[in-house]
Amino acid sequence: MLPQYHDARHEVRDSVIAMVENLAKTNQMALEAMQNNSVEGLENARKELKDMSDVTEKIDNDIVLIFAKFTPGARDLREMVSYLKVTSGLNRIQSNVNSYLKNMQSVLMDDNREMEEFINDSLRINQCTLKAFDYTIEMLKTFEDDNKIKKLASNINIELSKTEDIYSILEKEMVQRMSDADSNAGEYFNLLKYFRKNMKIIDRLENIAQRIIFARMGGKL
Repeated sequence: MLPQYHDARHEVRDSVIAMVENLAKTNQMALEAMQNNSVEGLENARKELKDMSDVTEKIDNDIVLIFAKFTPGARDLREMVSYLKVTSGLNRIQSNVNSYLKNMQSVLMDDNREMEEFINDSLRINQCTLKAFDYTIEMLKTFEDDNKIKKLASNINIELSKTEDIYSILEKEMVQRMSDADSNAGEYFNLLKYFRKNMKIIDRLENIAQRIIFARMGGKL
């Protein structure tokens, strides 16, 4: 295959890596903002998401140009198709992050001590998600190492399982609070919904990990 094709292919992968790194940075900013109960910090994190859809659109356009100019072979075609699926997943993550942060801003502005306690406990989910981002980035950077990317995908799955366990504990505690006569059950219910929305981020990262494995080794997309 032509050197120009190899350059174009690696540029696409580098752009995908940069996108994942930007989303990881946004989630790190969000975690720090919530640890500090900072509504302004959450707003700053949301601003980082502003132009990300333009980036994924450019990546998709670059992939289409590769199809048109170079007619890649089966294996390379599989990788490019996988990246189209990955950018779709990244757009969904962007939407999930934005919605979650917007909801957390509203909760923090209410200045409810009990809600803040549950939010602090839920941040273990965010920490698992950040680890999953790191593993995803490493998968893309060590793309030629089959064993390593399978191990990293397994690590992401472990972090996903941890978030399910964390959520289950939070849910039980919050259901108990809801049963109290003087509690506002609606607020607890909404907070659980926000936690679930937050968990969609790591769930989509796990899906992206499977796309990367497909790009490298084939199988089911």
